[in-house]
Amino acid sequence: MTSSIAAHLLAWYDDHARVLPWRAQPGEPPNDPYRVWLSEVMLQQTTTAAVKPYFHAFTDRWPTIDDLAAAPEEEIMAAWAGLGYYSRARNLVKAARAVAQRGGFPETEKGLRELPGLGAYTAAAVAAIAFGQRAVVVDANVERVVSRLFAIDEVLPGARKSIRAKTDMITPDRRAGDFAQGMMDLGATICTTRDPKCLLCPLAGDCEGRIAGDPARFPVKPAKKAKPLRQGRAWWIEREGPEGPVVWLVTRPGKGMLGGMRALPDDGWSARGDGLGGEEGEMLGLVRHGFTHFDLELSVVRGSVPLGEGEWWPIDRIEAAGLPTLYAKAARLALA
Repeated sequence: MTSSIAAHLLAWYDDHARVLPWRAQPGEPPNDPYRVWLSEVMLQQTTTAAVKPYFHAFTDRWPTIDDLAAAPEEEIMAAWAGLGYYSRARNLVKAARAVAQRGGFPETEKGLRELPGLGAYTAAAVAAIAFGQRAVVVDANVERVVSRLFAIDEVLPGARKSIRAKTDMITPDRRAGDFAQGMMDLGATICTTRDPKCLLCPLAGDCEGRIAGDPARFPVKPAKKAKPLRQGRAWWIEREGPEGPVVWLVTRPGKGMLGGMRALPDDGWSARGDGLGGEEGEMLGLVRHGFTHFDLELSVVRGSVPLGEGEWWPIDRIEAAGLPTLYAKAARLALA
């Protein structure tokens, strides 16, 4: 059974591989490790559709790992704005500089794990896809396919150990990168979250979840908890500059939420006032934004006195400031 799964999956992938800007097609030489690594970092908890324009922008601006390593960190953070999970961008800078310093990417999973920010999944994906190493690659799509294929009814996240073991069992020694990408494509296009298209699936004959009659119930997820709501305040501080209106922007601390990003000054997003203290001012409105573990309701207040260390930024170039989505929403509200 295990060998037939790999054979069927690879045959399907040869005919149905998605065309993606960071991917070599079946039968082609592996893609540049830089492009593979960059795409895998961007794709963490982010959709393919959302990543494509960022990938094109990054590779146009910084075509090689050496170009990225030499770029100022604030430029990379600004280019990342809107993609979310900003710790990825900070680790991207660190890893790029480490790779440039050593003269290239390590070619093994173990060596890749030693780079800043490369966890088990990213190291395995780069090793398999860029270097042809046999590695066990498990992302959310693979997790879903394998849990259905073997009807793994243990609740997540506890099921992940079994899912990884089963993925290891079916990963072939040859074409491990194509196998990983084929599993990802199968999960993205056929074995989807709510509507698995079993009639089109190359693994349907071996799928225990389909045979049991309800593949969509796998993987088994715990009951969702309601996210807490935080409330905070940000200040829109505007004045007339030599060449037009400017707004006061600060740079957030390097660690923590939205670390290292330009932003409007705020109160630390809590009623305790553990951020910057500012004047009451004119209430411009509210913006709402969802983070992984909480939702935020941010009051936007017009101020007049600069808060914290920052810089005056031309309002007609506000999009070039690289504001994270939360503060971009606040800026749009203030400008409306």
